[in-house]
Amino acid sequence: MGFNDLAAFAAVARARSFTKAAAQLGVSPSALSQTIRNLEERLGLRLLTRTTRSVSSTDAGERLLRTVGPRFEEIQAELAALSELRDKPAGTFRITSGEHPAVSILQPALNRFLLDYPDIRVEIIIDAGLRDIVAEGFDAGVRMGEQVAKDMIAVRIGPDMRMALVGSPAYFERNPRPETPYDLAAHSCINTRLPTYGGLFTWGLEKDGREVRVRAEGQLVFNSLALRYQSTLDGLGLGYMPEDKVMPAIADGRLIRVLEDWCPMFPGYHLYYPSRRQPSPALSLLLDVLRYRGP
Repeated sequence: MGFNDLAAFAAVARARSFTKAAAQLGVSPSALSQTIRNLEERLGLRLLTRTTRSVSSTDAGERLLRTVGPRFEEIQAELAALSELRDKPAGTFRITSGEHPAVSILQPALNRFLLDYPDIRVEIIIDAGLRDIVAEGFDAGVRMGEQVAKDMIAVRIGPDMRMALVGSPAYFERNPRPETPYDLAAHSCINTRLPTYGGLFTWGLEKDGREVRVRAEGQLVFNSLALRYQSTLDGLGLGYMPEDKVMPAIADGRLIRVLEDWCPMFPGYHLYYPSRRQPSPALSLLLDVLRYRGP
């Protein structure tokens, strides 16, 4: 029974998908399916239950995954640690991140980091959803502090944040400025489609301990910060975005801020990874560069 066969099984069991696991392993789904069938025949046990829409582990499969899964993680960590013996640090790691932290934090850091470490490779996948980084083959993820699961080690990489509610001068020529969150019901709001469950993002506004959850509605819904920003500049509605994204446009008059006293601070971005897995030497180097050390 080969190492590769067991590794293939662990990948499928974690991803719950032959397609996703095949992409991680760099093989075709049909070849991966055949590998699992051969493994099941040799063991004389069904390890996975397949339907047209999902893949799940049988009791035998769950037991095997609990047994071999942690071992594979240990082997992968040790192989990654061998790069410390090289003259120059090397390795590859994958990070899942939202669009805003990728552009505002990760990319500027990588501009410096990769020049110093030419043998390190980084893959960043932009996704606003809450991903299972272990099952999907990521080494780390970047999310706001309040979104990080309790079983993860989180490293703060950015300051506390604040949202800003803005509109263009042209928009406010046609519409009155809102004085309270309740006035937003009469406005066209540019909203965000959440990827994890498919719902619309609810705008959370708070003042003096009083919180108002606004279900913003309008003609436009995006899953891209860049499109929300440009549409707000174009006067197509009100936008609710990270403060740092819109401050230059506010400063030069292209955008007007409203309800500023209803936008409190909240925990900023953290890079996180599984508590049971040591970060690779390459990821540890990037963590040291990204670690937020205050103003």
